[in-house]
Amino acid sequence: MKAKSMAEHVLALNAGSSSLKFALYELVEDRRPSMRWRGQIERLGDAPRLLAQSAGGRSVDRQLSGAKTHDEAISAFLELTREYLPDIHVRAVGHRVVHGGPVYSEPVVVDEHVFDTLSGFIPFAPLHQPYSLAGIKAAAAAFPGTTQIACFDTAFHRTHPWVNDTFALPQRFYEKGVRRYGFHGLSYDYVSQKLKEIAPGLYDGRVVIAHLGNGASMCAVSGGRAVASTMGFSALDGLPMGTRSGQLDPGVVLYMMQQEGMEADEIAELLYRKSGLLGLSGMSSDMRTLLAADTPDARKAIEYYVFRIRRELGALSAALEGIDALVFTGGIGENAARIRQMVCEGMRWIGIDMDPNRNADNATVLSTDFSRVRILAIPTNEEMVIARAAARMA
Repeated sequence: MKAKSMAEHVLALNAGSSSLKFALYELVEDRRPSMRWRGQIERLGDAPRLLAQSAGGRSVDRQLSGAKTHDEAISAFLELTREYLPDIHVRAVGHRVVHGGPVYSEPVVVDEHVFDTLSGFIPFAPLHQPYSLAGIKAAAAAFPGTTQIACFDTAFHRTHPWVNDTFALPQRFYEKGVRRYGFHGLSYDYVSQKLKEIAPGLYDGRVVIAHLGNGASMCAVSGGRAVASTMGFSALDGLPMGTRSGQLDPGVVLYMMQQEGMEADEIAELLYRKSGLLGLSGMSSDMRTLLAADTPDARKAIEYYVFRIRRELGALSAALEGIDALVFTGGIGENAARIRQMVCEGMRWIGIDMDPNRNADNATVLSTDFSRVRILAIPTNEEMVIARAAARMA
């Protein structure tokens, strides 16, 4: 038996272009992950800062002199563990990987072959996949010999029926991987399993989950299995987001190229970083700022955001042939009572009846006792999904 000072841990990492989020879990009874520390190193390459908090409430906020790369960010994390948890043993590192392509529908141990396969999916997610891979390489160097496990945002959606998996393009594109993948799968996985715990009858039914944050999407789930998603080939599709456009007529992209003379990189910059709530409002990508501002442009951005949620809610309910529950999650979904209210006020015709007092109190159940469709708010925890996979596969 290992001494307590060498308690086994798993580490969950989420590597972005300019940040590294981490969560460290101790494996307690039955190898259940119990969170010890979580945080992030933000503004990599610029003015990096480490923000972390322990399960006991201890906080760390420090400027870093280095940390320009993911390797250096993990080194900064290791300094944190040496300072506060000097004798831990990291048994496995789990990674959020945005794209698993048509190949991976479950978490997988990363070896050279898997890494090369994931590298082949970079054209599917050029603004995300390289950073996921950089995080894996950095962790493998920092924890030599430790199992590295990839957990995919696309995996939850691999149960889509063909009609929700394809585009009306020549078949050769589908065979090359041009498909409706869907994203935020780790979040949908967690929320679905949480729903199974607190309301198993609803879990077995027809559920629409709205993951509303800086990135936003919605997913239709039947009996715990994904049926359809608002996101498709890329993380641009569907709902408008903080800085991303959401659904867009492809003819608009052709217009940008042919009439505006824009190159692919310029269009990507516009659609990923200068559109969405930021583009509509001309002010901010942050819903809190827009709700507080109450200017005409801020109101227009919010109205469009809510309209698209209602539109997609109707479409996903049709894909499910009905709806038994609507679940809000993500930063906006969990905290913005006004947005939840605006969404539900426009959907009474489908059987959604929100209790305004429960909504204002951020209760778990937000619907009235007489609502045909149950409304819930469930905080997501993508890192826990990664940690469970790492604990299971270590």
